[in-house]
Amino acid sequence: MGAEAAVPPAVVLVPFPAQGHVTPMLHLARALAAHGVAATVAVPDFIHRRIAATTTAAPGGEDDDDAGDGGGVALASLPSGVADCGADPPGFAEFGHAMEHHMPAHLERLLARRRVACVVVDVLASWAVPVAERCGVPAAGFWPAMLASYRVVAAIPELMEKGFISESGTPKSSLNQSDDDGHVLRVLKILPAEVELKNEELPWLVGDSATQRSRFAFWLRALHRARSFRSLLVNSFPGEAGCVDDDGGHPARQGPRVFPVGPLLAAGGGGGNSAEQRTKGDGSNYKQQPSSMWQEDATCMGWLDRQRAASVVYVSFGSWVGPIGPEKIRELALGLEATGRPFLWALREDPSWRAGLPDGYAERVAAAGRGKVVGWAPQEDLLAHGAVGCYLTHCGWNSTVEAMRHGVRLLCCPVSGDQFINCGYITRVWEIGIRLGGGMGRDEVGDCIERVMEGKEGRRLQEKMDALRERAVTAEARSLAQRNVKSFVNEIRRDYRLPMHMYSIL
Repeated sequence: MGAEAAVPPAVVLVPFPAQGHVTPMLHLARALAAHGVAATVAVPDFIHRRIAATTTAAPGGEDDDDAGDGGGVALASLPSGVADCGADPPGFAEFGHAMEHHMPAHLERLLARRRVACVVVDVLASWAVPVAERCGVPAAGFWPAMLASYRVVAAIPELMEKGFISESGTPKSSLNQSDDDGHVLRVLKILPAEVELKNEELPWLVGDSATQRSRFAFWLRALHRARSFRSLLVNSFPGEAGCVDDDGGHPARQGPRVFPVGPLLAAGGGGGNSAEQRTKGDGSNYKQQPSSMWQEDATCMGWLDRQRAASVVYVSFGSWVGPIGPEKIRELALGLEATGRPFLWALREDPSWRAGLPDGYAERVAAAGRGKVVGWAPQEDLLAHGAVGCYLTHCGWNSTVEAMRHGVRLLCCPVSGDQFINCGYITRVWEIGIRLGGGMGRDEVGDCIERVMEGKEGRRLQEKMDALRERAVTAEARSLAQRNVKSFVNEIRRDYRLPMHMYSIL
């Protein structure tokens, strides 16, 4: 028994290869490691190189798991067969093919080198599920976003069966239509009454019609494979408002056991800085552990140090969704400039993302001392800084919980995927932000920024934010999430048995 207890169970975690998925998976791995698990995160080689380039970890060779992430977690590089084109990671079609046809053999080789107690698979990295099955390793699922968005996705088979969506995922009628029983999504107990999705805001409707059909087939395959999960770890906080049985249980009929283990955040700074604490300092007590796939602009923090408390508008639309379009970029740029408020805009240095930006704009606002446009920012460090008073966001889930952690009010501009669901919770359920209209005119940009940052409405948003932060992300509030992590680890340990012949080599 002593020898068995001394051997930590090994867990391999497989994220979907995008920043918004890799980051929370790394945080989950660190949480598991803190409970005595030997955690290895297996990422495609092009992701491994990016993380290694922004950390002190040395890039490893094929299937190497010796390189650490700086947080007590091993990183394994899986050859993908995909060329990394420098500034931009491969597109969905490229790495989608790699996940199904090139990477499985390398993951199988990695699992064969040791006795693995469990493989934790991002629902969107479902290619790893049949690999785990072939190796005889139990698989658990990981959903890196809200439980609410998982419920919507998990309802796809039922929505198809009841004739609400077609076999290609397009709605046959309004999902918010009223009938004798009420709105469809509420009848199915998927979303609370306050959150209503337009047809075009369903998370699987991304891109043109051909892209949507391809993505929907991807979702159907992922859901089919997910049926083998006995557990599902969800990156949201226990008691997430508006969901039925959202403290755990089963999100769908005969579904896996749900463990809310979030929000999964970088270590440091305890439970984060409250709004009051942020206005008193520069956030220097907080420093995130590196996991970025992008090179951050090191000059951001010095620029913030020169701004007044709670005066800066931070703008970012993330790195994964496509650009918002030239007209919206132009109107947003001119609207930000017209407010006369200092702003820091993280906008990818890519022609498709910066199309519409007025000529000489970045230089002009910098010379006036009012604005700073960078390619990528150290977001958590920035949100912890007392100078930031508003975050204009695409409502990605990682961005949302980072804003919660540091008490920053939100101005919402969702673009695709689960962002519309997140926005509904932000603006209608939690009331910690407001939504910018779809047209994004320059006058509306200015008006909404004023509403968020000033007056009675701004104070009410801050009060709501502080209350939610207290409930969701402070150290005391997160203790229940930690208990769920421990329960999951205990489940692994209970099922984990080391063969007797291995004791002699310990």
